[in-house]
Amino acid sequence: MVKTEDLIDAQAVAGLLRLRHANSVSTYLRRYPDMPRPVLDLGTGRPRLWLRPQVVRWMRARKSEQLHAEGES
Repeated sequence: MVKTEDLIDAQAVAGLLRLRHANSVSTYLRRYPDMPRPVLDLGTGRPRLWLRPQVVRWMRARKSEQLHAEGES
């Protein structure tokens, strides 16, 4: 079951990922195939919603991978 308080829009996803613009989320979706997909996508120009816990988990995993890769350099 989805908790409505866990639903976030592209602006909130951009904020979590420290992106300047909500439009950058679309770029991340293309660039990173493992990035969580919206749980609600009503089509072009319409709202898209993600689950905050999925985005946070993905963001933490990426940071962990980056730190690990930097440690190997």
